[in-house]
This record gives sequence, C-alpha cells and structure tokens, in this order.
Amino acid sequence: MSVDEGLLRELTPRVIGVLVRRGADFAAAEDAVQEALLRAWTTWPGPAGAPRDPLAWLVTTAWRCHLDAVRSAAARRGREVRVDAEPAPGPGVAVDDTLRLYFLCAHPALSPAAAQALTLRAVGGLTTRQIADAFLVPESTMAQRISRAKRAVAGVDLDRPGRLPTVLRVLYLVFNAGYSGDVDLSAEAIRLTRQLVRLTDDAEAAGLLALMLLHQARRVARTRADGALVPLAEQDRSRWDTALIAEGVDVLQTALARDRLGEYQAQAAIAALHADARSVGETDWVQVVEWYDELLRLTGSPVVQLNRAVAVGEADGPRAGLAALAAVPADVPRRDAAAAHLHEADGDLATAAGLYAAAAQAAPNLAERDHLTRQAARLHQALRER
Repeated sequence: MSVDEGLLRELTPRVIGVLVRRGADFAAAEDAVQEALLRAWTTWPGPAGAPRDPLAWLVTTAWRCHLDAVRSAAARRGREVRVDAEPAPGPGVAVDDTLRLYFLCAHPALSPAAAQALTLRAVGGLTTRQIADAFLVPESTMAQRISRAKRAVAGVDLDRPGRLPTVLRVLYLVFNAGYSGDVDLSAEAIRLTRQLVRLTDDAEAAGLLALMLLHQARRVARTRADGALVPLAEQDRSRWDTALIAEGVDVLQTALARDRLGEYQAQAAIAALHADARSVGETDWVQVVEWYDELLRLTGSPVVQLNRAVAVGEADGPRAGLAALAAVPADVPRRDAAAAHLHEADGDLATAAGLYAAAAQAAPNLAERDHLTRQAARLHQALRER
C-alpha cells in the first residue's frame, strides 16, 4: 500500500498546531512533525497499512518525537526535567491551526525567500530537499534558510493575528517560482491557496486562486520543446486547459459578486478576458484597459502602468500605447521590451530592433533573453531585406 502524500501534506499544519498548543515551541514542533512524517512514510506501507485516524497517529507520533528530543536535550545538559504526561492517543483534535500557521510563516520579520521556504515546509509539508530542488539551491543552503526563519518566529504567539495580504503575496511568489525538480511549485501554490480559500472565505484569496488557475491553464503553451518562450499572440490556444479556465472563471465570478474588489481579482479578470478570446485580435482590449485602470487605482504600480500601455496600444493603436508608455518611469523592468513591441506595431522597425536588443541585455532569465535576441535579429533581417 502506498502512502497518500497529499493527505500527509494536508495534515502537516494541523499537527504542528496541536504540538504548539501543548507547549512545544514552533521550531521544535516543526522538527518533530517532520520526523513523524518520515516514520509515516516507512510504516504506513507495511502490512498494517495506514491508521484509521491518520491525524491522531501523526499527533501521537510527533508528540513522542518531541518528548524524546526534550529528554535528550535535558540529558545532554546533565540535569533532569519534568515532562508532562503524554496525552493518550485518541481521535484527531477539533481545533485547526492551519490558518494561524499561514500567518506565522508569512511574518513581516521574514524575507520573501524565507517566508516561501517556511510556508512550503510547515504548511505545505515538503521536505527540505524537495524545497531546495525546487528553488535550485543546495539542500544545506535551504536548511540554513529554514532554520533562520524558524528562529525569527520562535517567540511569536500562534494566537497573534496575522495579515492575509502578506500570506497571499507569499503564495503568489511561490506560484511564480514555477517548476523544477520533483515538486511543481505552481501546483503546490494552487493547492495551498485552495486550502486558504476554504479557511478564510475571503474574496481576494478567491481572486488569487482564480488568477493562478487561469495562468496555469496556459502554461503548457507558453514554451516550446526546446524551452523557448512563446508569446501570447503565438500560443496554440487549443492546448490551453479549458477545465482550469472554466474553474478559474467560476471562482472569479463568485469573488466579484461580493463587491470587494482587490488587485488579485482585477488581475484575474484580465487573465479571464485573454482566456475567453480565440485569438489576440478577438480579445476585448477595451475591457482589458478598463480592468488595468482599476488595477492601477488599487496598486499605483508602475508595472501595471506599463502593462496598461501595451493594452492601450492594442485597443487604440500603437501611437496611443506609446503615449501612455511615456508616463512610465524609464527604470521599470521590461519597459524597453514593451516599447519595442509598440514601435514595431507602428512600423518603426529600426527603433524596435534596437529596443529589443537593449531589453535582451536586461532580461532576468536566459529564456527571456533568447526570445528578445531573436526578436531583434528578426527585425534586423527584415530591414536588410527591404
């Protein structure tokens, strides 16, 4: 019998919460739960199979691991300590501290990288090796990052309220980290966000889930077999996952009906308009611009302002887009790429080619750099053939 990995990940934060409420500090509780998970992996496939109450089994095993660690530490210090009697095994506890763990792992004292790692470890139930592989860093580096994060939140009361927007931002960062190794971080972020929606019933949490689903639906069409990027205009839309699109739109419509608009809902509305169109030319660009107006009002972000300028170029023509782009600060990432696109649409190939080349130099990753370099080369070739 195989171990249900999804079940273990789902139960991990609940077990940590139980141990913390029994008096273990967060770091010790998390270590004990990881040890219990390892024991589940080795014992549950055995002849007896999985226990009838997996949560109770994990709580009992993790608590015993914690007591063993306490006794061992006490012995090393050369003094006796009194440990409370072990609670008798029984059914799973009714209190679910998962939401509080979300808040704890997204604590303002943590850097974004540390918050992502701790969330995946404590709430997601991933091992240090899995997280390290996913972020393409050595396991020792990730272990140190997680250890520092646990020390940073060691004195924080689990009952202290946290900020949901911070949690959502951490989950969105995890989603955008994408895929590498044996863990699909995008899929893991969706799983955790689904859980958060159930725990909070919050419109913005639902908006983030909708945004993730709509982006994930287009994922397979975004790259070629050799890893090259495929722009939205060139993607094979028959490869988009229509089931994910339908689910994303349904989640979004339910969230928007609450009339508590937030930035993730606005982003999801833009993604839904792209998903609804059979081609770039059939996209309702006027509505896209209107949603960017809402998003800009909510965030004031220059990156949103940049994307809005591109949408204006599609809705009202490239010169209108360039006029909108003029208000975007020169140091905004990908500004040169957006300007190149608009200049090319306006017929100024020489300016566009130079801007594509400049954008390639500043590209944040190899795939994007190669794509922009090919765009510049294509326009240079077209100029030579004139």
